[in-house]
Amino acid sequence: MELRQVRYFLALAEECHFGRAAARLHVAQPALSQQIKQLERELGTPLFHRSTRHVELTEAGRELTGYARTLLAEAERARLHMTELATGRAGRVSVGFIGTATYDVLPRVARTVRAQLPQIALELHGELLTPQLVDGLLAGTYDLAVFRSATAPESVSVTPLRTEKLVAVLPAHHPLAAGHAIPLASLAGEPFVIHPAGPRSAMHDRVLNACRQAGFQPPSLVEVGETATLVVLVAAGHGVALVPESVQSLRLDGVTYVPLAEPETVELVLGRRTPHTAPAAQQVAAVIEECVHAPATVDR
Repeated sequence: MELRQVRYFLALAEECHFGRAAARLHVAQPALSQQIKQLERELGTPLFHRSTRHVELTEAGRELTGYARTLLAEAERARLHMTELATGRAGRVSVGFIGTATYDVLPRVARTVRAQLPQIALELHGELLTPQLVDGLLAGTYDLAVFRSATAPESVSVTPLRTEKLVAVLPAHHPLAAGHAIPLASLAGEPFVIHPAGPRSAMHDRVLNACRQAGFQPPSLVEVGETATLVVLVAAGHGVALVPESVQSLRLDGVTYVPLAEPETVELVLGRRTPHTAPAAQQVAAVIEECVHAPATVDR
C-alpha cells in the first residue's frame, strides 16, 4: 500500500464521487479508478460500493478511513521533522562548558535555544576543564564546547568568542578586599586556589604566568576542578584566586571580586568538530556566539 494510494482512497472516501475526487487530486478520473482497484486487490476486499450515480464506503472502507488519516498525518509529520533536521531547526546537540562559562554563558544559551529553537534537544554539561572538553569533542561526546584558548587538534575548529580580564577573588575580610583595583604583586606571599595542572589546562598556566610576570610565585597551591568550589575555598580562607571577570556572576557570601591594576586577560573560544557539523549544532553555535557577544550585566 503506497502513500499515493492512501491519498487517493481518502479523497474518494471524503468526496464519495470519482469526478470530484479526481479534480481535488488533479489527476484523471481513470487513473484514480485504477489506483483504487489496485488498492482493493492488494487488501483483498472492496472498499467502495459503486453505482452509476452513487459511491459509498463498504464496512472495510469505513475501517480503513481512520488508518488512512493516521498514515497521512504521520507521513506529513515525518516530512516536517526531516525538513527541520536538514535546516537545523530540530535535533539533539550536546554542549560542554568550562566552569567559568557555566554561570553566565550556559544559562543564556539554554534560555535562547528554548525560545528560538524549541525542537532542538540540548544536552548541557557545565563545570568542565579545557582538556576534558577538547577530548570530548574528539570522542564525539560533545558537538560543541566552550573553553579557554588552547592548542586544538586539526579536527577541532576554534572560533574566538571574547577576551576577559582576570579579577582577584579575595576573602571578604582580606585587607585588600576594599580596593578598587590592586596590583597583582600585592598578592605575593598568599596561597592560591587554582585549577589543576595538566596538558592544555589553560587557567592553571595562565594564572601562574601572570604571577611570574608580577615578580613572584605563590608559596602554595590548592588545586580544585570546579570554579564554584574554588570560590567557596577562597571564602573559607584557604587562599586567594584569579578568575575571569564573568565569574563575578557567581555570587557567594564571604568573597569579594577585585579588579587587577594590570590588564591580565584570557580568551574564551567555541570549539566544534570539523569538517562535519550537524545543522542543529550549527544553529546552536550561532546562538552561543550571539549570547556571548551580548553579555548580561554583571553586578559587583
